[in-house]
Amino acid sequence: MADKKKMKLKVNGVWREVETRPDRILLDLLREELGLTGTKKGCEAGECGACTVIMNGRAVLACLVPAAKADGAEIMTIEGLAGKGGLHPLQQAFLEAGAVQCGYCTPGMLLAAKALLDTNPEPSLEDVKRAISGNLCRCTGYTKIVQAVRAAAVIVRAERSGAAGPQDAVKQAKRAAHR
Repeated sequence: MADKKKMKLKVNGVWREVETRPDRILLDLLREELGLTGTKKGCEAGECGACTVIMNGRAVLACLVPAAKADGAEIMTIEGLAGKGGLHPLQQAFLEAGAVQCGYCTPGMLLAAKALLDTNPEPSLEDVKRAISGNLCRCTGYTKIVQAVRAAAVIVRAERSGAAGPQDAVKQAKRAAHR
């Protein structure tokens, strides 16, 4: 058995120290060593997107990232998406749009969408489709997922600008979802 390597990474806002084997992938480190099972194990070949996490601000497939590459990195898993005040606007929009069916792809979809909104708070329809294109869903047909991401974008923009009250943002989001 290979010697374990000590590493430090910031997961969901908390610095963690772990010892792991050099042949370990980030997906297994998160699930098995840190107990963060919201990151789903799907194809383990980078094809389905179920294991999507945000690493240093970018959506990555945790099944393709060697755990050692996460040393010193900042990682967000689905467990870190909701804030202290409740669900993230993306989570709320997914619920309201009916974009959640079996839920297996949902964590990866949400984090891919969050990475998009973090860099592009006003995404076009094509931007949203491109951002989630690496995430497979067998239940929803994607239409409601795309609508939910676009609706959440309206709310995120309103929260960032402070211009619209929550009620105005929700109304705008509902209009955006049906375009």
